[in-house]
Amino acid sequence: MDKNLVNNSCEACREDAPILSESEINNLMDQVPSWCVIEEAESKKLVCSFAFINYKDSVNFANKIASLAEEEDHHPEILLEWGKVTVSWWSHKIKGLHKNDFICAAKTDKLFS
Repeated sequence: MDKNLVNNSCEACREDAPILSESEINNLMDQVPSWCVIEEAESKKLVCSFAFINYKDSVNFANKIASLAEEEDHHPEILLEWGKVTVSWWSHKIKGLHKNDFICAAKTDKLFS
C-alpha cells in the first residue's frame, strides 16, 4: 500500500476489520490536517467543512463527493448548505475509523483543491 493516502483505493470493510488505534489515527492525520476526529454515538468520525462562494458550487462539490463514494464503494454523510459542505467519513460496519476513511478524506481534499 502506498504511503500517500490519495494513491490508494478502499478495501472491502468487514465487520471484523480492526478499528484504527489512537496511534494509527494520529499518524494518518498528518495527511489530512484540515480534518478533525469527533466522537458521536460511540463512533469516531473524520469531519471537515468546505467553504464555497455560492450554493451551486456547494452542490457541485457534493456531487463530486457522491461520485467518489460510488467509485470507492465507501459512503459518507454529506451536509449541504449554502456556501458550505460538511463531510463525515467513518466505517459503519465497525462503528469507527478504518484506513478507508482516511483514503477518502485525502481524496475529498484533492477534489476540493
